[in-house]
Amino acid sequence: MAQGVGPNQQFFPVHDFRNDWLVYDQSYKSYVPFIDEQHALVSSVSFFLDIESNRRYSLLISTRQDGYLFIDAALKYKLVANDWLVLNLDSLYRAYRKPELFLTLHGSPGVEDKLVFIGHQKSATQKDVVVTDTRLSILPRRLSMYTNFFTLCLLFIVAVNAYLFNFHHRAFLRFFNLADLLSVTVRDELFLVNRPLSRTNLLFLMNLGFITAYLYLIIQSKNIDLFLSRALLLRGQGLLDLTLTFVELSFLAFFLLLAKYLFIVIIGGLYRLEEVVNLHFFKVMQSSLIFFTGGTICVATIAANTAATTTWPSLWLIVPFVGFYVIRLALLYVVIANKAVIKNLYLFSYLCIVELIPLTIGVRFAL
Repeated sequence: MAQGVGPNQQFFPVHDFRNDWLVYDQSYKSYVPFIDEQHALVSSVSFFLDIESNRRYSLLISTRQDGYLFIDAALKYKLVANDWLVLNLDSLYRAYRKPELFLTLHGSPGVEDKLVFIGHQKSATQKDVVVTDTRLSILPRRLSMYTNFFTLCLLFIVAVNAYLFNFHHRAFLRFFNLADLLSVTVRDELFLVNRPLSRTNLLFLMNLGFITAYLYLIIQSKNIDLFLSRALLLRGQGLLDLTLTFVELSFLAFFLLLAKYLFIVIIGGLYRLEEVVNLHFFKVMQSSLIFFTGGTICVATIAANTAATTTWPSLWLIVPFVGFYVIRLALLYVVIANKAVIKNLYLFSYLCIVELIPLTIGVRFAL
């Protein structure tokens, strides 16, 4: 019969870490496998924990003497002698947003008094499992829902843009026109500039929401934490969970963009810039669609050509995004100054309130 592990033997063992111990070797300046004859007196032993492949399981740790548990070199738990510490791997994944963690146990020398398992909690109605001598090994399967989801999501965004291109062709060409974006002299077109909340504009605004949600999720999947919560509206890793999260994030981005328009209208009214409010919002939409669409293509291409577990440096995110908003701020300054008669100080103050301050707050809380 399969023996249970953990408190009251309530868990089936999935993986035993008895052969995975590592110790730091000063001569090699790196971690090496634990060897009894050489490291019997070492008081700190470590191991790598693959949490992405073992979600829905628990980590079980027990020591015969008091000790401490470090996660990624940070002290997290005190280990009480002869007690079991049970950590839910789903919770660890949500907290750290990393596929793998580095754990260290510090306490008594050696590893003989240390028990570490990945376990699956027994069901009250589950029968005992008879272990036979076969060559079959049941190992946790690495989840690939992210890859499937991002492929389907990208196809959906392509389909949305194909619809807009065919049924709103004139507006599509105007929004995705880089020369028009950089043009200081703006041609007023009633169906776009002067009607920011028209059905056509709202469709393109919703498209921008889809693209923004896609970028957020794919960046999160590469272990770049965009918000202090580290899990904005994130339920789980199943295809349905990711789809619901994508829909919620899309509508959140859509309503935030509408709120930005309302904010521009209010501040523009205070500065008596009603004549440029609609133009300002149109330029924001146009620049965002071009930048985020290009960013989506780049991110999807990079993701398709790198390993799924690769961690991307956060600098890849900070530099292009901050650069984009700074360039857009300068462009808005030139366009509005060319359109309206306003003192430079007032215009700079207006743009700081509606563009620079939200950018500063966003960077502060996003990273």
